[in-house]
Amino acid sequence: LRGGKLISRCVREFLRTSQAIFFTDHKGVNTAKKRREIKLKRMSTAEQRRLSFARRAESLVERRYVVNTDRSGEVNVTVQGDLTQQEKRAVFMTVHDLGCNHTSFQDFVNSPCMTEIKERSCFIHIDAPGHGDNADPLPETFPFPSLQTLGEDLVTVLDFLHVKYVIGLGEGAGANVMARFGLAHPSRCLGLILINCTGSAASVLETFKTKFITWKADEVAKSAEAFLVYHKFGHQLVGDNPDKEKVIAEFQSRLHGKLNNKNLGQYVKAFMSRKDLSLKACKVDILLITGMLSPYATVVEKLFRDLDKEKVTMLKIERAGDVLADTPAKVAQSILLFCKGQGQLTSVVMPGVDRSRAYSTSSGGSNDGTPVGALSRRLSRGMSMEEYDKPNIRRLSVTVNDQLPPIKK
Repeated sequence: LRGGKLISRCVREFLRTSQAIFFTDHKGVNTAKKRREIKLKRMSTAEQRRLSFARRAESLVERRYVVNTDRSGEVNVTVQGDLTQQEKRAVFMTVHDLGCNHTSFQDFVNSPCMTEIKERSCFIHIDAPGHGDNADPLPETFPFPSLQTLGEDLVTVLDFLHVKYVIGLGEGAGANVMARFGLAHPSRCLGLILINCTGSAASVLETFKTKFITWKADEVAKSAEAFLVYHKFGHQLVGDNPDKEKVIAEFQSRLHGKLNNKNLGQYVKAFMSRKDLSLKACKVDILLITGMLSPYATVVEKLFRDLDKEKVTMLKIERAGDVLADTPAKVAQSILLFCKGQGQLTSVVMPGVDRSRAYSTSSGGSNDGTPVGALSRRLSRGMSMEEYDKPNIRRLSVTVNDQLPPIKK
């Protein structure tokens, strides 16, 4: 009898522990399943943290090249990010404005508001001929390329770096160059983001003003400095921005610093000799950005009115002249939303953008008739964040080599 009681007690204890393990608890949650979910969640968090560190390390990679183009001579190229990961990244190509070089876009990309985009992107920064830091004067026999020629030759940089396609990002004169690239090579361009882009030739007044500007290799004349400052900041000079004097002083210091002023003058002359820009024939989507205080605000508005509204969007920012310096967060947010429409950076959610809207489907369409919803894929359970960032552009079929060129020593 005593042995029977012991066996009965062991059976009850076994049933009690079995029920805790194999059956549901009082809340209806399977205990073993819950433990597995917690373990998987911990593993997932660690994996996400590891991927975040890896993306951050890749975004810090920086390489410099010198590319010999067909008609524009040698151009300096600075690459931010790892181009070997271009299948999983958005790739931007930038061209700077007058009076600066690639550092203007580099500073913008390195700003805190661009962190999420930078970690999932690569940036190819182009210097106009002779616009590298501490560059020597261009030879007297060198014919400085027109904006049209420079835009057409940018495809040489993509071929050199083995890049399939890019999103074009340009400011001022660089926006004009980038627009001409998009017109000449639509199969290598996913979209255009143009800041203070001019669509028409220089006016008589503009040409008259630059006739009296002198350009020397060793110094910047007062007339040249005044022209470039107004070109960059416009009506912001008479605005109430408390930081305007500091910003303008930094720009002037850059003019008197690492840039070769004779080469800078050649870029200005090319800009003043520009031809009309026929963006009506452009096959890619366009985002126009300008500031209310920019001297080219009315020019950008006119360009917007002349274009197909299904292809172009305009962002006009109040109380801003130099939008990259004055309102970088607004520019970054508009770049992100534009890229999402092209099927890129779809997993990035920035402050001020609702997460449910970020993954929603647009009602528009792509260039080949494919709905944007097909390009902006929803995040599925079986798809990692890296795979979700990978673009799905079926209309492009460019064969490239997967290897990158040697790094410039």
